[in-house]
Amino acid sequence: MHIEPGLVAGAKMALSYATAAGAAAYGLKLSIDTIRQSGVPALMLRGAISTLLVFTFFELMPHYPVGVSEVHFILGSTLFLLFGAGPAAIGLALGLLAQGVFFAPFDLPQYFINVTTLLVPLYAVSALAKRIIAPGTAYVDLKYGQALALSTAYQGGVVAWVAFWALYGQGFGAENIASVLTFGGAYMLVVIIEPLADLAVLAGAKALRGLSNTPLLSSRVYNAG
Repeated sequence: MHIEPGLVAGAKMALSYATAAGAAAYGLKLSIDTIRQSGVPALMLRGAISTLLVFTFFELMPHYPVGVSEVHFILGSTLFLLFGAGPAAIGLALGLLAQGVFFAPFDLPQYFINVTTLLVPLYAVSALAKRIIAPGTAYVDLKYGQALALSTAYQGGVVAWVAFWALYGQGFGAENIASVLTFGGAYMLVVIIEPLADLAVLAGAKALRGLSNTPLLSSRVYNAG
C-alpha cells in the first residue's frame, strides 16, 4: 500500500509527520505493554517475524497499482492476532521501511503517510477486538464473523486513510474522486480473502499448541484474556 508520489507534496507533508509521530507514540505504548506481559525477548522476536512477513507481503505476494495507490495483501488483522498489536506495529513500520530502502526508494518521501495509513487501522483492530471477542475466548477459537469484522476494520481503515490523503493532497476534483473510488473498490476485495487467511493461520496454530510455551506468538492466541 503506497500513496502515489506527488499526491501529497510541499507544506502539506507536515501533517504526515504529525500523524506518524502520534502513531509511533501509541505503538511504543503497545510495545511497552508487550514487554510487561511477555518480556523484551518476546517483543523482539515477534517484531522481527512480523517485519519479515510484512516485507514478504509487499514484495512477494500479488500487488498492483489501482487509482491513487496500490493494492497489497497486508493481512494486518492476521499479524495482530498472531503477535499482538505492539509487535505487529513494529513489523508494519519496519517492513514498510525495508521495502522502501531496498526496492522502492521513490516511496521513501511518502513513508510517514504510508506508515500512518498502516498503523492507525491496526490500532482500531486492537480496540475492536476487545469489544467483540469475549475475555474468555482464545484467538484460536475465533468464529468467521469475528475474523471478518477485524479484517473489515483493518482494510476499511486503510482505504479511509488513503482516501483522506488523496483528497487532502489533490482536492475534490472528479478525476481524483474517481481514482479514490476505484482504489477503494479494488482494495476491499482483500476482505474476501483475509478472514479466511486468519482462520487458516489460527487453525494451524491450534494444531501446534506446543508453541503456547514459547515467546513466538502472543499469549492470547492460546489463552483467554
